[in-house]
Amino acid sequence: MLWYRHLYVGEKAKKHRFSIIQSIRKGSWRPGVYVITPPSNGNNILDIYPSYMMLLNEKKEGEWKILGIAQGYEDALRLAGAIVGEMYEKTGGFSLHEFLEERGSKA
Repeated sequence: MLWYRHLYVGEKAKKHRFSIIQSIRKGSWRPGVYVITPPSNGNNILDIYPSYMMLLNEKKEGEWKILGIAQGYEDALRLAGAIVGEMYEKTGGFSLHEFLEERGSKA
């Protein structure tokens, strides 16, 4: 699993940032925690997954690229909206790859 250098953190997740990251890294399930990742298909801008998806090993190890973490689904929606808003503001479009390159690092 890869972590974005400029990890986005939802408002509700800020208080527990370190413990959320540690639990995801250790592979323990944490109820109510969501991760924001690049899209798994060409139809989305971002994907939002409950953190337990990291445990299901649907993707090969190292394929998960985590751009953001949130506590609760509403927090995840707000965070994804903020990322997309910033993306549009910086690039004038919805190219995640271009946005991440402009921010100085890839996911």
